[in-house]
Amino acid sequence: MIVEEMMNQDVITLNPSATIADAINLIRTHNIRHIPIVNHDFTIAGIVSDRDIRDASPSIFQPSDLANDLHKPVADLMTRNVITAHPLDFVEEIAGIFYEHNIGCVPIVKEHKLVGIVTEKDMLHTLIQLTGAHQPGSQIEVKVDDRPGILAELAALLKNSNINILSILVYPSPTINEKILVFRIQTLNPMMVVTKLKQNGYNVINWPQVPGASS
Repeated sequence: MIVEEMMNQDVITLNPSATIADAINLIRTHNIRHIPIVNHDFTIAGIVSDRDIRDASPSIFQPSDLANDLHKPVADLMTRNVITAHPLDFVEEIAGIFYEHNIGCVPIVKEHKLVGIVTEKDMLHTLIQLTGAHQPGSQIEVKVDDRPGILAELAALLKNSNINILSILVYPSPTINEKILVFRIQTLNPMMVVTKLKQNGYNVINWPQVPGASS
């Protein structure tokens, strides 16, 4: 999946001359955590988060003159070095950006102009969809040799068992030359599949335990 398919295109923005009070009102009114700050041509000038406002409070919001401080421009506290992405980037790449930089949102830019935004919540929702975790089913994990064709073999076995695959994930095994295949399958009782996999010599390492069933 590419970012264009999951980004929020209805982005709430401010210009650099807008006030800190404007930013606070938008965050409260729309229940958001980040506001991209854009120039008149919709190029990114910076970004302001609810954390920026909280962190700036001791130095900006002086009790003796709170009203004047609230009318200072958001340019005074916005983050200027903004990490952005392109609409044609893959979702997995954006997830890596969130992890590497420990940020809460990524503005999406095309031809230097803001066209969307992806937040942590958007990313979590998308990953749930990609893994099929929101659909009724079961998850099984199979440790296999890291060799060509192994995924096709397992998929064929599930097909012959009349089991629909909702998603497949692959991650490294602690053991050299092995990997772990994670299948989310459209059945609430995977025991028949687990048994068949074991009968065919596959190492099933994790699956939902059905009460009363033997492992």
